[in-house]
Amino acid sequence: MSRLDVNLELIRKYNVPGPRYTSFPPATKFTDGFTWAELEAEIARNNRVPREVSLYVHIPFCETLCWFCGCTTVITRQHRQGAMYLERLRREVSGMAGRLHPGRRVVQVHCGGGSPTFLAPAELRGLGGILRGHFTMAEDVEAAVEIDPRRLTADHVAALREAGFNRASVGVQDFHPQVQRAVHRVQSRALTAQAIAWIREAGFASLNIDLIYGLPYQTVRSFGDTLDQVLELRPDRLAVFNYAHVPWLKPSQKILETRARLPSPETKLELLKLVTEKLTGEGGYVYIGMDHFARPDDELAVAQRNGTLQRNFQGYSTRGGADIYGFGMSAISQTDRVYWQNHKELPAYEAAVDAGRAPLARGYAVTADDVLRRRMIMELMCNLGLDYAALSRQAGTNVAGYFASEIASLGDMEADGLLRRSPAGIEITNLGRLLIRNIAMRFDPYLPRESERRFSRTI
Repeated sequence: MSRLDVNLELIRKYNVPGPRYTSFPPATKFTDGFTWAELEAEIARNNRVPREVSLYVHIPFCETLCWFCGCTTVITRQHRQGAMYLERLRREVSGMAGRLHPGRRVVQVHCGGGSPTFLAPAELRGLGGILRGHFTMAEDVEAAVEIDPRRLTADHVAALREAGFNRASVGVQDFHPQVQRAVHRVQSRALTAQAIAWIREAGFASLNIDLIYGLPYQTVRSFGDTLDQVLELRPDRLAVFNYAHVPWLKPSQKILETRARLPSPETKLELLKLVTEKLTGEGGYVYIGMDHFARPDDELAVAQRNGTLQRNFQGYSTRGGADIYGFGMSAISQTDRVYWQNHKELPAYEAAVDAGRAPLARGYAVTADDVLRRRMIMELMCNLGLDYAALSRQAGTNVAGYFASEIASLGDMEADGLLRRSPAGIEITNLGRLLIRNIAMRFDPYLPRESERRFSRTI
C-alpha cells in the first residue's frame, strides 16, 4: 500500500460516529418488542432445509477489567461461577438444538468473551462435549477460540484442542509497558510467546493475534515497535482494531479520560496507515478489510480473491452463508431474515434459562430493502468495491438504479480521493480503505443525525 498524506481537514470531516457493520441493520435497531412467538416461527421456517450452521458461544468472565474493553463481561475471581454458567449453557443449547433440522451441519464455531480461558481445563473439555453432543460437526469445521495469555496454562491449551478447537485468537493489544499500565492490562512479550508456543505445540491450524490502535500513550514509533515484535511471532492472521471509545456504554472507559492521554484523530490515522503499510509491505500480509490482515494462502485471503468473503458478528468469515446460533449471555444469532440477542445481564440470562425459557431479550426482522442494503454494504466491507452487474444478478434488481441517490451522494468522497465511480461500479482507493465505514454509511438510511449517534468514531 502506498504512503498517504494526512489531510487535517479530511480527518475533521470523516471523524464521525458510525457503525462497524458486523450486521445490517446494526444492533442498535434491535427492539425488545421482538417476541418469542416471532422467533419460534422464524426458526421453524429456517429449519425446513438442512442449512449450514455457525455457532457462537459467549463466556463473559474475566478476573480483571481492561479499561479499554467494550465487550459484555462479568468481572469476578469466583471461578465456581464457570461451572454454574456451563450448566445453564448446556440447558440453553439442548433447548435450541432440539428445534433444529437434524441434517444441519456445523461448519464454524467461535467461542468469545470475556475470557473463555477463565474456565478450568475440565470445564473447557465439558464445553466441547456439550457442542459435540448436540450438533453434527462438519469434518472441516473451523472452530476458533479467544485466548487470554494471562493465567493461561498448557493444560488449558490441551483442553481446548481436545474440545475440538483448531484456531486460536490471542489478545495482545500492545506490548509497550506504559500503554499496558494505562489500560490495566499488563502482559509481557515472554508471556505471550509462551502461550503461542503452547498453541503451536498443541497442533492448532491457525493463529490470530489481536491488537488495538488508539490506546493511551501510543505513538507511531511505539506501535511500530509492537508490530515488529508481533511479526516475529509469525501469526497467520492479525486483527488490528480501532479503539472504540464509548464511555456512555462502558463507564470504565472514563478512567482513560482522567488518568491517561488518548491519541488525537490525526495520530490514530497515522497509526492505521502504519499498520496497513507495514503489514502489507514487509509483513507480507493481505489487507482483508477494515481491521483484518491475513497471509496470502490463508482462507480469508483466498475467499477475498474468489469474491466469497463474508462479514458477520464474528468478523470476516469464509462461512458467511451459514446461519448463526449464539449461546450464552448477550450472544447474537442470525438467520437470513432475523437477528436476535440474548439478555446482556447475567441475572436476567440465568433467570430465563432456570425458568426453561429461551433467554431472548430483543431482535429484528429484516425487510426486503434491508436485504438489498446489507448486500451492498457487505460487498463494500469485504471486497472494497461494487460491481453493479454482478450485484444486480444476485439481487434480481438493477442496483445502480435502486441506489441512484446514494451513489450520487458519493461525489464529495470521490473528490476527496476515497473512491472512483464508473458506469460499471465503484472502486475503493487506498485512502478509502481506511475510511470504509464512512463510505458504507452512505447506504444506511437508519443512520441518526451525528449528534444522536451512539457509536464509536470512525477514526
